[in-house]
Amino acid sequence: MSQVNYYTEEGLKKLNDELDQLKNIERPKISAQIAEAREKGDLSENAEYDAAKEAQGLLELKISKLETVIANARIIDESQLDTSKALILSKVKIKNQANGMVMEYTLVSEKEANLKEKKISVDSPIGKGLLGKSVGEVAEVQAPTGMVKFEILDISR
Repeated sequence: MSQVNYYTEEGLKKLNDELDQLKNIERPKISAQIAEAREKGDLSENAEYDAAKEAQGLLELKISKLETVIANARIIDESQLDTSKALILSKVKIKNQANGMVMEYTLVSEKEANLKEKKISVDSPIGKGLLGKSVGEVAEVQAPTGMVKFEILDISR
């Protein structure tokens, strides 16, 4: 059984767009490469044909995995989120108790995580530490350098 993953509408749209790209653009390209390589004669000694067939197999595997992810995806209704605790899609303002640095992150699914956009995965060490915590609580996160404590200053949508 596959794991259910939660996405924003935007995140699920990106997945569907990627699947569309793979099926409607990449798949025909590889089919054309196979046909072109097949026309060059003896298939038993045709490295171009073998490479195209291998690329086709990898593409089909990627398509299959993406279809499974999309089939098990659920869209989160942001208007129904509880802002009393840090949950997926919560925007959490935290303060590192060691150095006083204040940061703000949005907790998202692993596939939507992007540090440049300040989106961290709920499966990351910080994400796991923050989940279920309320404003004023301290999340203890095991980092490579040791235990790091983050105080939760604010939770919003």
